[in-house]
Amino acid sequence: MNLIDSYGWIEYFSEGPLAEKYAPYIEAATQENTVTPSIVIFEIYRRLKAKKGEQIALEAYAQITQTKIVELDDKLALAAADISLETGLGMADSFVLAAARRYGAKIITSDKHFEKTPEVTIIK
Repeated sequence: MNLIDSYGWIEYFSEGPLAEKYAPYIEAATQENTVTPSIVIFEIYRRLKAKKGEQIALEAYAQITQTKIVELDDKLALAAADISLETGLGMADSFVLAAARRYGAKIITSDKHFEKTPEVTIIK
C-alpha cells in the first residue's frame, strides 16, 4: 500500500523536475494500492489551483478519487497529535504519517520532514 504525499501529486501535475519519478506511483494508483488522507486533497487542490489553475487542480482531484480516501476522524486526529508530539512534525505531516500507519502504507514523497521516517520512500 502506498500513500503519495502532496509533494508528489503537486510535482506530477505541475510537471516539475521529479514528475517522471512520481509518474509510476500516480498512474498506477487505485483504491487497492493507494490511500490518500483528505488533508492531502486540500493541500494539492489549493496549491495547484493557485499555481496552475482550476482545471489542473480538478484533474488532480479526479485522479486522487481513484485512490482510497482517508477521512480525518477523531481517532486519526489523536494519533496525529501523538505523532506530532513525538516527532515535531506539523499538523498536515502528522496526519499523513498517522494515515500511513493506520493502513500500513509507505509514504512516497520528497518532503525533507520525512527523511528519517521508516515508513517513507524519498524521491530525489
